[in-house]
Amino acid sequence: MTAEQNGDLLEDDSQQENGDQSSHYGAISPQASSEVQEEPLSTYFEDKVPIPESDNECFSFRKLWAFTGPGFLMSIAYLDPGNIESDLQSGATSDFKLLWVLLYATIIGLLLQRLAARLGVVTGMDLAEICNRQYPTVPRMILWLMIELAIIGSDMQEVIGCAIAFNLLSVGRIPLWGGVLITIADTFVFLFLDKYGLRKLELFFGFLITVMAISFGYEYGLVKPDQGEVLKGMFLPYCPNCGPVQLEQAVGIVGAVIMPHNIYLHSALVKSREVDRKNKKEIKEANKYFFIESSIALLVSFVINLFVVAVFAQAFYNKNNMEVNAVCNATGSPHTDLFPLNNGTLEVDIYKGGVVLGCFFGPAALYIWAIGILAAGQSSTMTGTYSGQFVMEGFLNLKWSRFRRVLLTRSIAIVPTFLVAISKDVQHLTGLNDILNVVQSILLPFALIPILAFTSLTSIMNDFANGLVCKVLGSLVILLVCAINLYFVVVYVTALNSVWLYVIATLVSVVYLCFVIYLVSCYKLPDSNNCLTFSTAIECCKSFLR
Repeated sequence: MTAEQNGDLLEDDSQQENGDQSSHYGAISPQASSEVQEEPLSTYFEDKVPIPESDNECFSFRKLWAFTGPGFLMSIAYLDPGNIESDLQSGATSDFKLLWVLLYATIIGLLLQRLAARLGVVTGMDLAEICNRQYPTVPRMILWLMIELAIIGSDMQEVIGCAIAFNLLSVGRIPLWGGVLITIADTFVFLFLDKYGLRKLELFFGFLITVMAISFGYEYGLVKPDQGEVLKGMFLPYCPNCGPVQLEQAVGIVGAVIMPHNIYLHSALVKSREVDRKNKKEIKEANKYFFIESSIALLVSFVINLFVVAVFAQAFYNKNNMEVNAVCNATGSPHTDLFPLNNGTLEVDIYKGGVVLGCFFGPAALYIWAIGILAAGQSSTMTGTYSGQFVMEGFLNLKWSRFRRVLLTRSIAIVPTFLVAISKDVQHLTGLNDILNVVQSILLPFALIPILAFTSLTSIMNDFANGLVCKVLGSLVILLVCAINLYFVVVYVTALNSVWLYVIATLVSVVYLCFVIYLVSCYKLPDSNNCLTFSTAIECCKSFLR
């Protein structure tokens, strides 16, 4: 983009802190937003929540309650079936040793969500809308496709979780493909709850989180994990006697917890509150309360994830198939054949996890587990659909009806999941979760780099731009994610044992790295508008391949 083009989009705001300014305090105003203001988007923002006045300048519970909602909807992505499966596998393979990884990943996620919320509050636009204004056409479309791919992958995990939950609750009477069809129908029904008011929708999501907390909390109370080991695993960043399995599981936790589309989602959700962007004081107040609310929401999500890790660490760490088979056989479980008669280490997923809980702790444990998985799947399918709608509207500026957008975003995720469910067994279906967690991790830089870049631009964020410490920490997070992705590529590609697949993986990796470098170039020179042109990035790729 040229400086002249950016000049149309960026305003230089030099107004006083508490004055009644005539233009927006955030440098990017919803331009072009003449169109948007005349015809408000029908997704989520038909009614904005007013913020009450308060005499208490420091803190007000009434104001916190008014700002409460977006953070809890965002936190549902930290509780989807992909996360639950990562949690239980972490406990079963690594005992309590990786709880600190879960804690640190959640803290990193909180810092990233804080940036997303600040961007939405200060600019009045979400991350997808700003990408639409700041990036040239070709990289913008590539970025949109990458985020859509992340949403599809997440949706598939969530639909898989719902299908498995229905199968467990019905004792196998509802086949997996039937559970997928039910998920299609009830997701459409739930999504229209926003017609009854934004706060009612947020309360419904709060109810689903409560169901998860009670369900997995019940399992935690039933198993009674060693509290000393839980605390040690949380606060001692050390993994004695760990090998490649534990390392891969640690990497999977990071990929499952921090999801790219969730950053886009949160930057959009905060627009649902009435904040006067002409007033710096109101912006600071909104940023404060959204951060407090997000902290509480992610604390709740961390505790629920901890419940799952601790249950499987205490009850099933170092268990072998022979032991589990004997217990399931003694209790008359119809799923005994899932565990072969050998001394191999028990491998669990969200389906087998429910089965072994039922074998060891009774049928109630299985059904309550399934209810928790169902709540996780239903809530995350709905927020995933909202993510798809916000991303489509922001990147493409499409003003579709609610029904058309829901139909498209759900169909893209449902069709491949339904085909796998109807043609494969539950082991193949749950095995998809590991691959999809890898995809989420690989696509994460396409959310991290833009959010760090734009929140570091003083031309966009004005006084709310990131400081040096935030920039350094953000850069380290990007490097960590790229290292994780490199590890995944090496592990999975070397296991393929095919020269052609090696070549294809190498070419894809080069293109991937070139695009990441292009995005980083804009981040490294945030205020100069001198990022690499996209044609220059392509030439770099060609010269590298030569």
